Amino acid sequence: KGLVDKGILRTEKKNFLLFDMATHPVADGGAKEEIRRRVRNVLTNRTVVLPGSQFLPEELEFRVLRTITMVCAAYAANVLENALTTLGHEARERAFAQVDELLAEYSQWPFAKRQGGSQGIGANLGQLVTDEVNGSKDKELQLEVVAACLSVFTRLDSLL
Repeated sequence: KGLVDKGILRTEKKNFLLFDMATHPVADGGAKEEIRRRVRNVLTNRTVVLPGSQFLPEELEFRVLRTITMVCAAYAANVLENALTTLGHEARERAFAQVDELLAEYSQWPFAKRQGGSQGIGANLGQLVTDEVNGSKDKELQLEVVAACLSVFTRLDSLL
C-alpha cells in the first residue's frame, strides 16, 4: 500500500481462474531504474558515489548502509541478477563476489573492513559507512540489528 501511495506501483484487478485478485505492477519505472543503477554503482565502480535523487535524498540518514543492505537482501533473495542483466558474465561474477565481501564485512558488529579481499571495487565504501556510523553514535543498537539481519542472510541457504 505504501508504494501505491507514493506512486511507484499501481493497483489493478486481474482475473485468476475464478478469483479477482489485486496486482501491483510498476507505475513509475524511474524508481526501478534508479535502484538498478545504484546496485550496479556499488558492485562495479572502484569509487562509489551515490548521487541524491527523489528516492535517495542527500539528507537521508545511512544512505550508503541502506544501499549495501538492499544489495545484500537482493542477493539473499536470489533477485540480484535481475539488476545485473546489462553486465557481461565476468563482470556479473565479480559483482557477486563483491556482495559476498559486503556480507562478510557488514554481517558483524562493529562493522569491519576485511584486509586483502576486495577486487578494487567500492574501495571507499568502508570509509563512507564509517563516516555514517560515527555521525550517529546514538544509533549503535539499531546498527547492530542491521548486522544481525545481514548475518542471517549469510546463512540463508543452510537455513532453508
